[in-house]
Amino acid sequence: MHLAYPAVLSALLFCTGLYGVLARRNAILVLMSVELMLNAVNLNLVAFDVWLSRAARETLHSGQALTLFTIAIAAAEIGIGLAIVLAVHRNRGTSDIDKLRDTAEGPETEGPDSAAAEKAEATA
Repeated sequence: MHLAYPAVLSALLFCTGLYGVLARRNAILVLMSVELMLNAVNLNLVAFDVWLSRAARETLHSGQALTLFTIAIAAAEIGIGLAIVLAVHRNRGTSDIDKLRDTAEGPETEGPDSAAAEKAEATA
């Protein structure tokens, strides 16, 4: 089998995952898209390892070893990511990424800056 087939498949999977990360608003779907991107990288690592092992008789299969580490890291990442998403969903009632931006901005306080901002919005 040629190297081009798994490389093209890997590129398509990575682009699909990238689209999912950029276009989706649900945090669980974003995590799934990140997993899709990691699987595309794993496919590339194994394909290039097999391609390089044909050239050299005695190899260490480092691409396959890196793939195992990537799978372990991806499992830990999805476990922690799902725990964070569930905790946020319990507190906020939604997993929509756009609505979670309020968390990073912090609470608004009443003061001279907020009054000036309200006046500017009223005149605009």
